[in-house]
Amino acid sequence: MTPPGDRRRRRDRLILTPEHVPIRLSPAGLGSRFLALLTDVTIVLGTLSIVSLALRAIFSPGVAEAFVTTASFVLFVGYPIFFELRHQGRTPGKRAFGLRVVDGRGLPIRLEQSFLRNIVRTLDFLPLFYGLGGLVSLFDRDRRRLGDIVADTLVVHERLPLRPQGEIRLERRFNALRTPSALRRIRQRVDLEERELLLTLCMRADRLEPSARYDLMEEVGTYYRQRLEIDAPHLSNENLVRDLTAALYNVGEG
Repeated sequence: MTPPGDRRRRRDRLILTPEHVPIRLSPAGLGSRFLALLTDVTIVLGTLSIVSLALRAIFSPGVAEAFVTTASFVLFVGYPIFFELRHQGRTPGKRAFGLRVVDGRGLPIRLEQSFLRNIVRTLDFLPLFYGLGGLVSLFDRDRRRLGDIVADTLVVHERLPLRPQGEIRLERRFNALRTPSALRRIRQRVDLEERELLLTLCMRADRLEPSARYDLMEEVGTYYRQRLEIDAPHLSNENLVRDLTAALYNVGEG
């Protein structure tokens, strides 16, 4: 009999980044997704009931019903879109069960993808609670519902990032990114897959050809210098990448 861990690993999706670093994504199963959905639906219904009571107390029955219908659509569609975009693919339900939605290549989900997957959710609900969506996911290798297939998204298990092992030259004597404001930006804007990519890059850097290493560090360093608004002109891009990785993994903090 094949162990469950081996079966899950065979279902994993292996993504090769432009820097040729492999990232393994583990698609979430129907059980955990269903529990996450129930949590989110409970939150939305609770919010909607409060809004509905307030509207019926203020407006006449006909006007109140029109507003309630509009509020229902906004909440059921807008709620997941808001959280998926603002919280790295995690609604409160997904966060509770260790799930997140990502782009099919493992990148953060985009607005148009989130909108599309949540609009198509109305089809996934047919004919009864997630009947079509559940059926489609049973036959899809990555356990995607119809909305995920159309939007090219994937619901995955959160994984703990790799921890540095052995002698990894991450830390230098002075780390310019250790200030509270810089650390806050770094930990809010760099997700788990990016952390793993940065760690892998630092671990393998010394094995690269000097020219390839320089070009790669320049590209990655420039990207994060702009994205994280790092004002450190004295810091080379390679040292920025190493300092950033050290800050993310708390290397050198005693």
